[in-house]
Amino acid sequence: MVRQIVIVVVLIQFSGSAFGDTAQYWVAKDAVSKQCEVVTKKPDGTLVIALSKATYKTEAEAKDALKKLPDCK
Repeated sequence: MVRQIVIVVVLIQFSGSAFGDTAQYWVAKDAVSKQCEVVTKKPDGTLVIALSKATYKTEAEAKDALKKLPDCK
């Protein structure tokens, strides 16, 4: 019984860290206002247009990339 509890605890620990941080950020341009922005939902290509194919793990990384794109200066 103790062995089964230990196995369950270990599995929960590893699965939690693997699925815990799944946020992704994209650099996109609003098709109407032409403003660049960082979005958390994958751009659809009609109202929000992706400026690169890259995804970023943190919002800070995405904002740095946004500043470097020539379309967003």
